Amino acid sequence: MKTGDLVAAVRAEGERLANAATEAGADAPIPTCPEWRMRDLVRHQGEVHRWATAIVRDARSSPDVPRPDFPEDSDLVSWFREGCTTLVDVFERADPGLECFAFLPAPSPLAFWARRQAHETGIHRADAQSALGSITPFATDIAVDGIEEMLFGFASRSRSRLRSESPRTLVLRATDANATWLVHITEAAPTVSRVEGATADADCSGTAGASDLFMLLWNRAPRDVADVQGDAGVIDVWQEKMQITWS
Repeated sequence: MKTGDLVAAVRAEGERLANAATEAGADAPIPTCPEWRMRDLVRHQGEVHRWATAIVRDARSSPDVPRPDFPEDSDLVSWFREGCTTLVDVFERADPGLECFAFLPAPSPLAFWARRQAHETGIHRADAQSALGSITPFATDIAVDGIEEMLFGFASRSRSRLRSESPRTLVLRATDANATWLVHITEAAPTVSRVEGATADADCSGTAGASDLFMLLWNRAPRDVADVQGDAGVIDVWQEKMQITWS
């Protein structure tokens, strides 16, 4: 996706998150993140926005950024909105040739940060909406880009915990995007490739719309959102071991 489209997604998802937080209230439990209340979610995402803002705005070469002060519950959503607006403004003003800290492959640091914040904000928007009992599906292009960030970025890293003593293969098919991915899970770092759906055989396959697959890979949706064929234990391995960290 183009960087400008991802920046627009940050803005839109941030607005949806803020609206859900306002409606649910600071003390609302988050079903997709049972250890959190809404205040914890909003504080987290507001802090992440400020972290990304500082790195891009100041062209920082390391991730070390002072933590912000958190407001009282009554000011929390306004504080979040301010941080999201500032982040979008920094993205829009940034030099495309910016050099700064980044931690996943991308065409440029700016492209990395726009993508990472679009999907970070989007997933946590879904978390916020889960407190209201209804989650708005992701647009297909955003969901596909998020799936690819997850598979080619987080899951494929050398530090990924997605490992298996017995080699496993997983095919993921997005029914609304004509997109299929093949994941090889072994004792080494996983390998991922985009393949032709008709030629991709695996121990397990999961087929669903791109939005549902995106949520499944982020462990925000149950296994049954997809049509799972073959050894469903491969999905269990994913859900047990794919824990996302920033670094």
